[in-house]
Amino acid sequence: MSRWILVAEDERALGEMLCDNLKLESWHAEHVFTGPQALERMQKGGIDLLILDVMLPGVDGFEVLRQLRARGDHTPVLILSARSADQDRIRGLELHADDYLTKPFNLRELLLRVDALLRRREPPAVGIDTLAFGGNRIDFRSMRAVCHEGTSLDLTVTETKLLKLLAGHAGAVVTRKVVVEHLFGSSATSTVRTLDNILLRLRKLFEATPATPRHLHTVRGIGFRFDP
Repeated sequence: MSRWILVAEDERALGEMLCDNLKLESWHAEHVFTGPQALERMQKGGIDLLILDVMLPGVDGFEVLRQLRARGDHTPVLILSARSADQDRIRGLELHADDYLTKPFNLRELLLRVDALLRRREPPAVGIDTLAFGGNRIDFRSMRAVCHEGTSLDLTVTETKLLKLLAGHAGAVVTRKVVVEHLFGSSATSTVRTLDNILLRLRKLFEATPATPRHLHTVRGIGFRFDP
């Protein structure tokens, strides 16, 4: 599955150079120039990694990162900064950046760091029949599961199909339209509430704290995301 990388960099030449080299590595790359543009693009979903310059106009990179994490977006973020002071590096890590690279940087090192972050985001092992995450184990063939508390339970066809769909796109947002078509067919008119109720039940079964899920997320206005 090809990965999508967003480069948020206000220097046009640098941003274009990064995108060109990312594409040479067989990744997709997009370029935005400001903090608000980065937030807007991330809201749309489908980005697997964000390369984030600190000194962005409109909203700086640290604030972009803070807002992303506050709204539950756990997309890996590699910060680029011309500022190498310890307090800036610490601030980035406190805001849950995944990596931090100072300018000027070695291009090969950046590409290796990107590759490492994307590998961490590889989907969990989803065999033909089973999926394991967070102490839970799903058997797709029998439509049975053992939850993190050790309880065995039966799943419906719809619950099984939804879990397999989301796990197969782990870390990425799957839109409501795609989910509806996958579960009910292209002519279905399933409501938002129907999907939310299905996900709510799955959270109650497989999340240690359903109100603050670690694995089964709703991305408001867009769709759903599974984090292993």
